[in-house]
Amino acid sequence: MTDNLSWLTATELANNVRRGQISASEVAEHFVGRVESVNPAINAIVDFDREQVLSDARALDEKLVGGESVGPLHGVPFTIKDLTAVAGRPLTFGMVPMKDSIADHDAVIVRRLKAAGGLYLGKTNTPESGYYGGTDNHLFGPTHNPWKRGYSAGGSSGGAAAAVAAGLGPLAEGSDGAGSVRIPASLCGVVGLKPSTGRVPQTILAGRFYHWAYHGPITRTVEDNALMLGVVAGPDESDPLSLPASDTDYVAETTKDITGWRIAWSPDLGFATVDPEVAAICAEAVRVFEDLGARVEEATPGWGNPEEAMWQGIWVPGFAAEHDMLDWDEWQGQVDDNLVELMREGERLTGVDVGRADLFRGRMWDTFSAFMQNYDLLVSPTLCEAAHPLGQFAPDRLAGASLRSQLLGWLMTYPYNMLTTPAVTVPAGFTSDGRPVGLQIAGRLHADAAVLRAAANFERARPWSHRVPEL
Repeated sequence: MTDNLSWLTATELANNVRRGQISASEVAEHFVGRVESVNPAINAIVDFDREQVLSDARALDEKLVGGESVGPLHGVPFTIKDLTAVAGRPLTFGMVPMKDSIADHDAVIVRRLKAAGGLYLGKTNTPESGYYGGTDNHLFGPTHNPWKRGYSAGGSSGGAAAAVAAGLGPLAEGSDGAGSVRIPASLCGVVGLKPSTGRVPQTILAGRFYHWAYHGPITRTVEDNALMLGVVAGPDESDPLSLPASDTDYVAETTKDITGWRIAWSPDLGFATVDPEVAAICAEAVRVFEDLGARVEEATPGWGNPEEAMWQGIWVPGFAAEHDMLDWDEWQGQVDDNLVELMREGERLTGVDVGRADLFRGRMWDTFSAFMQNYDLLVSPTLCEAAHPLGQFAPDRLAGASLRSQLLGWLMTYPYNMLTTPAVTVPAGFTSDGRPVGLQIAGRLHADAAVLRAAANFERARPWSHRVPEL
């Protein structure tokens, strides 16, 4: 069994540990070795304590031997993105000015993963402060795409998605403000869920009323994604927007069919310029839903182009909250110029700009909610492009464009941050040169179970977890 531990699902690993077929210590030994042998080639995990992982695993084994009740993730390794606090471990945001910062507590999501028996493995790489859809920084350097070294793993949860894709552990926490779970999951060929606002308590940033920022699970299978969501969902006082407890069994939901569901297929969500090969892969993939008994028709909400409203209403104001964290001029050359420019954008933004963006989002919601009266799901490509080479800030066609367009102009993810609704990306196929392409499945308000159910049906029809990168 130990030969293929890297590619067992979290569900399989947990079952094997509970049955005594393998110990948590054996799991830990395997994944510690996997990190040490594979991670240097991709730079997904940036903080890792071998001895602590092994010690924690022994403690999990002692609980099992002692007859204590164990949780659904007992002995399963997980990683945490370097924007989320793990007590006693670095919390650097990928930034040189914060290289000595140590967290003094576990974030809610970390507490819940540990309480479920999860085995904390390490911190994953992120762009500086998670500000864009790639993963590179002055402190740790770039994360490579496991399917194609020298290419972007996406971001800002690029280390998390790359770790899962490379078999460094089956579960990863990501965070998503404009697509930062779904972007890297799509580019790395894994599953990434942005839950509904409040489904998982949000403690990434000091802004406790950020209804656009989310923790989300990144996994290789939909069942594992549902398993992880079930562990981390639920209210907590740390997040005043967190939703009341739900009795939904997300794993059970993934076993149900979608016969009779109505699905809108939008090739571009009404505003995006999609690479023809990506568009063709997704258009072919969406036909699977018809084979599954759903009715699919091409339709797009008439919400216009949301890029300006996203920029002025969410992205720039969100990062403006970090304006006073540093003397940005003092750190010139040691933080990204584009991140500094984002701070300058915050200085120039007016209250009128923000107000207009809020009005656009209100109209966008009205349009979307009316549109979804006729559909159970809205499906699209996740991104306009497959992975581009490391060293590029954005795909080729956006070279020389504004910072706003380079950040947002190749994404089809951020509308659901604006709308607060759930969306998941699943692997749809590969380009001719082997780069993964993702299909995005979005749902109505609070329809997390529905998007996972549809994703699981798609996975059963077009399984992908048997395909692994050569590393």
